[in-house]
Amino acid sequence: MSSQLHITNGDNFTQKLINLKLGGEIITWREMLCEGKTETNVGSESFWKTRFEFLSKNYQVTKSWFIEKTLKEYRSLCNHKYQDHIVLWFEYDLFCQINMLAVISWLKTNRPFAEISMVCCGDEAGSDPLNNLSDLSNEELMKLYENRTFLTQDDVEYADYVWQLYCSDNPIRLENLKDFSSFQFIYLESAIRAHLMRFPTIKNGLNEVENNILRLAKNAKPKSKSELLSTVLKNQGHYGFGDSQYNRLFVKLKPLFKSFKPVILSHTGNDILTGKTSYYACIQDNDVYLGGALKYSFLYNTDTDRILKL
Repeated sequence: MSSQLHITNGDNFTQKLINLKLGGEIITWREMLCEGKTETNVGSESFWKTRFEFLSKNYQVTKSWFIEKTLKEYRSLCNHKYQDHIVLWFEYDLFCQINMLAVISWLKTNRPFAEISMVCCGDEAGSDPLNNLSDLSNEELMKLYENRTFLTQDDVEYADYVWQLYCSDNPIRLENLKDFSSFQFIYLESAIRAHLMRFPTIKNGLNEVENNILRLAKNAKPKSKSELLSTVLKNQGHYGFGDSQYNRLFVKLKPLFKSFKPVILSHTGNDILTGKTSYYACIQDNDVYLGGALKYSFLYNTDTDRILKL
């Protein structure tokens, strides 16, 4: 008799999925692997140690919280050994797509005989802005579920391969991937491109996420930091970051602002935004990782859309 396991992208959607009554149990993947150092061996002791060190240092996550929220849920996933069909629920953005790659890599190793299907949402029917799973109606979710994508062994192998490249120490290997269209991950190419644009630009030492904050601060003229946050969240493209990630960036970029009420860039902030000077030397941190690569060991050339190794 067939059994089913759902793996979701977060707690908000898990609650919505419960109401759909699709049958099977639900596991919530509580991680943000798009930030901080990652290792290829998903679920290993060293993997979780590396992740906790990053989250503790940068987001003040306590060991008790990490065990209760992340490790207990992961151990529950490990204990679900007999489901022969696994449904992945992830969205179009970088945040979700990187988590999805890690989950598929884990499944490849630990559930090699399971049938894996995938429900991803984004630009259904040309939607603008792109859809999040939690924003869809039950009817829309059921339609996506009924038309979900079943992954072949080649798809699984490819997802695992991209995960290995994401965790490597050289993002140029990811940049050289050319065969996204041969597989069924329709949002992965744009997510990887967004990832590569997180390396600092030659132009001013800030990456695309950081430059976008400055652009929106100048052009949208928000009246407060909370309004700036709301504006950035609505205009972040394919990143899928949340409040805590952007608030941490606001702290790093604070010297580039004259005021946050109203939001006004400083003279230096304006010069950096227009490329008259670089912030690289001020923001450089030799302990910041994007996947397996040191963020400040590479530069992104916005003219050629290529990564350069320093």
